[in-house]
Amino acid sequence: MKKLFLMAVVAFISMFAVNAQDLITVAELAKIQKDANVVIVSAGTEAEYSKSHITGSVHVAYTAFDKTDKIKGLIVSPAEMAKILGSKGVSEKNKIVVYDEFDGRYAGRVYSLLKYLGAKDVVILNGNMDAWKKARKPITKNVTNVKKTTFTPAVNNGFMATMAQADAAAGKSNVVLIDTRAADEFKGIKDSKGHLPGAINIEYKQLLNADGTIKSKADLQKVYSSEGVSKDKEVILYCSTGVRTGLHYLALVDILGYTKVKVYDGGYNEYVEKNPSKVKK
Repeated sequence: MKKLFLMAVVAFISMFAVNAQDLITVAELAKIQKDANVVIVSAGTEAEYSKSHITGSVHVAYTAFDKTDKIKGLIVSPAEMAKILGSKGVSEKNKIVVYDEFDGRYAGRVYSLLKYLGAKDVVILNGNMDAWKKARKPITKNVTNVKKTTFTPAVNNGFMATMAQADAAAGKSNVVLIDTRAADEFKGIKDSKGHLPGAINIEYKQLLNADGTIKSKADLQKVYSSEGVSKDKEVILYCSTGVRTGLHYLALVDILGYTKVKVYDGGYNEYVEKNPSKVKK
């Protein structure tokens, strides 16, 4: 009887825990911060990195992999991405800890692209720079000396969705197309935007607690189930440039265990450029 009670308690607690392999707490990072195989990546802007960053972190901006293209946010080839990472001292063999100085969206972007490239041990600092500062952990303005290395990609070919796949989602009951932008962008109120046909709107901020940490497993499940998102369906994520899809990828794949999740990286920007008449408001 006592054993059954303890099992029930553990099950109850696990419902409300984040329960993610790809999240790391401030305390956990502080313990391994100086380990030789750990690379801490600041994914925010150059300006924010220059102001202050976690001691020892290197800067790989969330825009580092963007093409110079009319359509903002499209990424360069995996080989080019790997070259950029290697130049920053990041190898696929490292334990890679990603954070930003904002609300996690930039960390989410770099995290998800590292997953796309096949990095096996990449995590996001839960609560990002705010949590690190609140815990009074070491920060600096000094730029970290980078030792260049090689990043060998093992591309996850199931990660990316094409524009055709995103476009076809509207007619399929077994596919959910999630727009991860703000509601006013989705509805076409802001900047005369709108959304792809058949998309539902779950802004990435709905995945966050007030302190910027990721919501519990149970709360995340409520966010998705309330919109009809379930494990038996294929999920395609998009925003304007791919940046706001990363935290959804973490929540769905790592925390909730979804296995059919793709990112339409071209997003709204590519879609409106090529199919302006099909955009919905």
